[in-house]
Amino acid sequence: MTALLQSSETHARQQAMLRSAFEGPVRRALEAADTLEILANADGSVWIERAGLGLMRADERLGANERERIIRLVASAVCEACDRTSPIVSAELPVTGERFEGILPPVSEAPCFAIRMPAPAPFSLDDYVQSGALAPALSLALRKALNDRLNIVIAGGTSSGKTTFANALLAEPVLRQDRIVILEDTRELRCSAPDVTQLRTHRAGVSLRDLVRSTMRLRPDRIVVGEVRGGEALDLLKAWNTGHPGGLTTLHANSAIGAFSRLEQLVAEATTALPISLIAEAVDVVVFLSRTGGARCVEDALRVTGIDECGYRTEPLAAPSLAAIH
Repeated sequence: MTALLQSSETHARQQAMLRSAFEGPVRRALEAADTLEILANADGSVWIERAGLGLMRADERLGANERERIIRLVASAVCEACDRTSPIVSAELPVTGERFEGILPPVSEAPCFAIRMPAPAPFSLDDYVQSGALAPALSLALRKALNDRLNIVIAGGTSSGKTTFANALLAEPVLRQDRIVILEDTRELRCSAPDVTQLRTHRAGVSLRDLVRSTMRLRPDRIVVGEVRGGEALDLLKAWNTGHPGGLTTLHANSAIGAFSRLEQLVAEATTALPISLIAEAVDVVVFLSRTGGARCVEDALRVTGIDECGYRTEPLAAPSLAAIH
């Protein structure tokens, strides 16, 4: 009991020290409801992205000692190494769950870090339609895709809103009848279904690829991967194509069509034989999100119909005349 109390007191002190370390623009941004991301650069400048406003530079700067103190306190709070041999700290801030990435020399010329806020209360597809970010016809088509248990890939650049849009799809009522298994590096996805299992990778040698393989023994109806970044793409495609349809994942790509070449690159990390036919069979829908300034929208959505001598055959998920955003 004494050990538990001491551990609790130590944790509480770490929390207090960590919060006190967030001074000036960082603390104010953390407390602001509309903050999406906080970036502290190696030159001391602080950049804050707010909903609807985009990325803006703060008036105040953050010194190198202050930046390093924050990184080391985060590392200590989550029991991660932090020195010249382990100069990268990837973590979630304790209690509040913001995603933190801290980098120290020699990887960077000076300490720098990024804090991404947890996804807000999930937007619904109707919210996207009302804001003008999603055409009504595409909303209907996506709901039908979920109902028909099609596999959906959400593509886009960094901070294009892929995770938020994935949460909107996961909030759809049709998923409540299924057993959902969600795999992530950092817990960002939310699902309203009553039967949900969420697994995360761990630094102790457990990769997303390990989780995808393990998931097959958990009897999932739908397999959701927060973001595919490597060879786990091959295992996910195989799972989707062998009795586990209706899945969802996100990946970085510059266009809807570009998502296919990106998938090929990731699959190539696991095999020398490129299974283009497997990709065409496993992926049913590609949704592409873009960001202009602070505004994010669904720019394109394709239905995969097969392959031919020219590559992947696709068609608009909704008729172009109906899918236009007015």
